[in-house]
Amino acid sequence: MDERHVQDGPAVAENRVGTGVRTPPAGTPTGGSVPASDARVALAHEVERVTAAAERLLVEAVDDRVRHGRALAAEHGYLWSDLAAVLGGKLMRPRLTVSAYLGLGGADVDAVAPVAAAQEMLHTAMLVHDDLLDRDEVRRGRPNVAGATRARLAAAGVTGAAQHDQVGAAALLAGDTALAQAFALVARASVPAHVVGELVRLLASGVDTTVAGELLDVRGEVQALTDVDTLLVAELKTAAYSFRVPLESGAVVAGASREHRTALALVGTALGLAYQLTDDDLGVFGDPAATGKSVLSDLRSGKRTELLRLTWARADAAGRAVLGTHVGRPELDEAGAARVRDVMRDCGALDEARSLTRRTADMARTLATTTLPEPLAGYLAGVVDDLVARGH
Repeated sequence: MDERHVQDGPAVAENRVGTGVRTPPAGTPTGGSVPASDARVALAHEVERVTAAAERLLVEAVDDRVRHGRALAAEHGYLWSDLAAVLGGKLMRPRLTVSAYLGLGGADVDAVAPVAAAQEMLHTAMLVHDDLLDRDEVRRGRPNVAGATRARLAAAGVTGAAQHDQVGAAALLAGDTALAQAFALVARASVPAHVVGELVRLLASGVDTTVAGELLDVRGEVQALTDVDTLLVAELKTAAYSFRVPLESGAVVAGASREHRTALALVGTALGLAYQLTDDDLGVFGDPAATGKSVLSDLRSGKRTELLRLTWARADAAGRAVLGTHVGRPELDEAGAARVRDVMRDCGALDEARSLTRRTADMARTLATTTLPEPLAGYLAGVVDDLVARGH
């Protein structure tokens, strides 16, 4: 869930506005009059068009909650206004839902748009809770719910422990209400009742899996690095709700076969792992000008990543001494971070982590292209390439 500084978004970023080109139904031959490349471009444009509809629905839903909140109590209105301020990014999760839906034969915007919007609402809830756990009060360069609440309390003269308690309560409750609204959005989908039931079950399963990942991640802060299963944390905390659930949800709305749902679940899991491994790499070796992501914050917090685990496992005594001196130090500066990076390179941990990222991405790409129909297969292969190549 930790995308504090990363602009997330998969394939075809240049096609932010759809063209209205209809996607050939799944199974349409891609040879002859409809080359595979043309079908993928058509799908990409249609994904953008339908994702834009989901975004409008999301904005309308939040605006409605702001009005409703103000009618209930001023503080509730503030809560939703603060949530509205952290919505943003490139709508990766809605886009994945839409791509799976369209790529498996779906064509009804009213059926899929609320479900796609729900994925982003769920993401917003997860971010708010994640920031609370990490004690962060800034998101995408702006005050998050906690930060905005603290500013209002300070202006009202509330200070000290009382202010701290109020800030924590606001962030907790904001995440809770956003989570509830994710399910409310699913309920708005123009699909049969049994499909809504399956979507609710899938969303709830994703939340439960992510909570397990968050719990392991938090517990890892008080465990030795060698005792933390960093890949399991990434799978549970990131891959499940950010990739597997959105893709599967699109398949459910499309009425896809069990085989295609299983294929998308596997693609989503592999893609989510590759995404998180890339994110962890960017958190130390990325270009902040390209990613907007600090290359100090993960080291300062001592974030338990696969890259850090591999470094500890491979480093000699001198290298481990460098890690012990600098990693997890809130005041870490660039000079200290450069020493840690040198250890990561010299012991081979960086190369091994990047090799693992490539293998995981290859797995996602191969699963997509061998188990899914065109043009969805090619579209998702492009998503893999874009997400893994970002920011370097």
